[in-house]
Amino acid sequence: MKLNLTVDEVLSTTQTVRHRLDVTRPVPRTVLEECLELALQAPNGANRNDWRWIIVDDPDIVAKLAAEYAAAMDVYQDSQTGKAALTDDVPKGDKIAASAYALADKMHHMPAILIPLMPGRPEGKSLPEQCPMWGSVLQAVWSFFLALRDRGLGSAWTTVASRREKQIAELLGIPQDQYTQVGMFPVAYTIGTDFNRAYRKPASEVLSYNGFQRLPPI
Repeated sequence: MKLNLTVDEVLSTTQTVRHRLDVTRPVPRTVLEECLELALQAPNGANRNDWRWIIVDDPDIVAKLAAEYAAAMDVYQDSQTGKAALTDDVPKGDKIAASAYALADKMHHMPAILIPLMPGRPEGKSLPEQCPMWGSVLQAVWSFFLALRDRGLGSAWTTVASRREKQIAELLGIPQDQYTQVGMFPVAYTIGTDFNRAYRKPASEVLSYNGFQRLPPI
């Protein structure tokens, strides 16, 4: 069932959802495919459509992916020892960190997990070579998120699983020398659909015209 939100409502209230993912409610493949068909309308380099998309909805494989996700979180946590948290000085930053670990705890219950693949490997490539690679898939992933939102579903933009890319490639049979995993995105209906705007700096603090302008020191 569509929520029939306005374009502005979809754009301003689609956000990472962790605590409010309903892991008890199945997500039909027809809904996932409908969202993906919309996502595939996003622009991509030379309209080559070289991307690949994997949706995992087998509970056994979901559990194995969740184990890799948890392992990646452990690696990330170890790497942050003694460092300032990425969410320091961010409003409600402590809640963001807590919800990230809460997501790891329930990842194995997710109805579905999306793993988009972009062709090629970024290692050793120059900026002009990498830009069209990432720029030919990320917007499609976000279009998928927007389509989910208007259907009462949500997801979380996660990239920590890249620390276990090799293991995930082996699990799913992905030719790692040919494709790069863009992320691991859990998909579920949301508990309630009343999402508000998230905290963001106003445009006046990040925008400049006709050239780069340094931000004033904090």
